[in-house]
Amino acid sequence: MMLDATPLLRVYARRRLDRLARQDPVATQKRELLRLLDRARNTRFGVSHSFAGIREVAEFQGRVRLRRWEDFWRDCWQRPFPCLTNVCWPGTIPAFANTSGTTGAATKRIPVSRAMMRSNRRAALDVLAFHLAARPESRVLAGRSFLLGGSTALEVLAPGIVAGDLSGLAAADIPFYAGARTFPPREMALIEDWERKIAALAPASLAAHVTSISGTPSWMLLFFEELARLRPGTRLADFYPELELVVHGGVGFAPYRAAFAAWLTGSRAETREVYPASEGFIAIADRADGEGLRLLLDNGIFYEFVRPEDLGRDFPQRAWIADAEIGVEYALVLSTNAGLWSYVLGDTVTLLSRDPPRVLVSGRVSWTLSVAGEHLVGQELDAAMAEAARAVGGTIADYAAAPLPPDARDPRGGHLFVVELDDAPPACAGAFGVALDAAFKRMNADYLAHRQGGFGLRDPRIVLVPHGTFAAWMHARGKLGGQNKVPRVITDPALLEELQEFVGVLTS
Repeated sequence: MMLDATPLLRVYARRRLDRLARQDPVATQKRELLRLLDRARNTRFGVSHSFAGIREVAEFQGRVRLRRWEDFWRDCWQRPFPCLTNVCWPGTIPAFANTSGTTGAATKRIPVSRAMMRSNRRAALDVLAFHLAARPESRVLAGRSFLLGGSTALEVLAPGIVAGDLSGLAAADIPFYAGARTFPPREMALIEDWERKIAALAPASLAAHVTSISGTPSWMLLFFEELARLRPGTRLADFYPELELVVHGGVGFAPYRAAFAAWLTGSRAETREVYPASEGFIAIADRADGEGLRLLLDNGIFYEFVRPEDLGRDFPQRAWIADAEIGVEYALVLSTNAGLWSYVLGDTVTLLSRDPPRVLVSGRVSWTLSVAGEHLVGQELDAAMAEAARAVGGTIADYAAAPLPPDARDPRGGHLFVVELDDAPPACAGAFGVALDAAFKRMNADYLAHRQGGFGLRDPRIVLVPHGTFAAWMHARGKLGGQNKVPRVITDPALLEELQEFVGVLTS
């Protein structure tokens, strides 16, 4: 049994939580922006945008336009890549996080500076601080932290410069004193094949005294099933009796909430949502599940908020924590200590409060499911899916949605939902579709208007697929496990055709 380091964590947590309780959001964010600008003032980007003369947020917004990854790649990174030295951030960028988001796009390389690595480590401590606030009796550091991520193998791009999954970069950056408290060991973490990896991790973890586990919800559920095949039991308490904390992020939790509740029956563990991106660690749940995520204001990121419909305009209205509106959906824009400046992340959030600032992640800018102006967003899709599953007595394992445009046979558009539904009668697709339709009508006024009398939209088309279908499809695409996510809304016709062929469905 290893030495319990939780008492030391408690000292840090008390100080950190006291500091957060006294934090002025507006002053903190302005100070964070000015610090970032001062650090980068002598970089190529900082000189060309006159960072040295900026003293106010409005000045920054007037000099630095919104950019996406493609803009940075074309204008700043492509020519010197992979040696980005004093380009957008001082010094040489030592690492790049590989990401394709959730849309099936080609891999993108996101710069990760040493300052960003330090910020990510501090954010991990904040997760534990919020856990201790909720569970003062916790002994979470008496055991091992299980990081269920992708392969930690890193690609060497140049001397001293590497690339890999975000989880791999994080594993390589674990301080020496924390290495003995994490699981899996290096030889297992390096395994790239997901099936071989979980086959190795599952039995080893049962003997590892796991007190916390973190990962993407869908892949954690698949891993729990592997545990159940090894040892009798249907609860995490049967496998990890000392488990205290389940940290989840990467996708919306609503569809998986019921399944996790079942696995956590009889356990003393709590779930805690986090919002880490390859571009930076953005927010952590500081309250109960579903009550929003608290933005990290003093950890190397300055946040802006832009209405999604304004992103294509030459001069969009750009809010920040001082003037963003409560209850409005925004595209999130970041400036970071890895040299991203007014970077359109691609996620949409709704601000729940400003002091302290909490957000709900509503989806992706590219996630809107709309063929007739109904504009169903990711948060509505997740919530309606979970509600429909409850209506038929099942739980969502995974799902994907796609728009169905009007055609010669039907002038109305519609939606296709491919759903992996556990614990439900096999012949419940009709009832599931009715419940899903009712949920959308209640949540979304535009959807209701287009569905009135079946005039503007067809009935939802539901295709229920057997357990394990999405894992098999992701395996066939070479994207099984770890950092990879099942595409939620598929607008790429080729990707949709690939899924349809895999599950053997037609849209007619």
